Amino acid sequence: MLIADAISPPIRLHQLFTGWQTDGLSLVALAIELALALWYVTSVRRLAGRGRGWSRWRTASFLGGTALVVIAVQSGLASYDDQVFAAHVVQHLLLMNFAPILFALSAPVTLALQSSDRRTQQGLLKVLHNPVVELVTNPVFVVLVGYGTMIVYFLTPFYNFSLEHPLVHDLTHLHFLVSGCLFWWLVVGRDPSRWRLSYPAKLGILAIGIPVTAVLGVSLTGARLSIAPLFHTVADTRSGGSILWVVGEITTFVAMALIVYHWMRFEEREAVRADRVLDAQAEAQGR
Repeated sequence: MLIADAISPPIRLHQLFTGWQTDGLSLVALAIELALALWYVTSVRRLAGRGRGWSRWRTASFLGGTALVVIAVQSGLASYDDQVFAAHVVQHLLLMNFAPILFALSAPVTLALQSSDRRTQQGLLKVLHNPVVELVTNPVFVVLVGYGTMIVYFLTPFYNFSLEHPLVHDLTHLHFLVSGCLFWWLVVGRDPSRWRLSYPAKLGILAIGIPVTAVLGVSLTGARLSIAPLFHTVADTRSGGSILWVVGEITTFVAMALIVYHWMRFEEREAVRADRVLDAQAEAQGR
């Protein structure tokens, strides 16, 4: 019991609320996060000054996504990420799923284009149409990186390696966030993109994740050895695997349900539009 507590200590509420990270890298990351939030709010006000509105839901989504990133890497949760595997999984889900979903729904690229001057707009458009950007946003690349990241990180020795090397561990956080943003931007994003996927294609991309998450869940919940023996117990490994499996699958099914809902609404709008066209043609012929 003492060994288990030493390797995978119990999570305490006091530590979650007070254990904020104050090392140099964490403070730099926090400054960047706050600066981006300030930029978003300032851009919305600049747009309002031009007499143009911006959705409050989008603003709330961006600020909410920023808050989730702060919770994941600067709050007391981060103080457990190299000690408790279950806490690390929660951190992973925040960085790769929940925060990116909110960022994708907030349409930051659209806001930047609408609130910037002509010169900045032209520069942003050049970046969006850059071959490198088109490559990293390519659906095939995004899917391979997104799902491949999960498999490599949790089912190979790389996870243990990242815990033994703090800088690598910190870089994996950034990788999770970027790959998550690319994935959800493709699936639920509201920004302009070189790659405009159909609703069936979006459902197909999400469907690929169901067996991937299941394999991860089965492998971790049924593990006989710890994912990182010097850091986590076997029980902790199984607990984290359960969280990853259940929450991951729920997120996928909810996203699929929302896409189906929007698909149905799109079809209804198209049907109404087609009826109007037919009515207009019939009226013209009657004259």
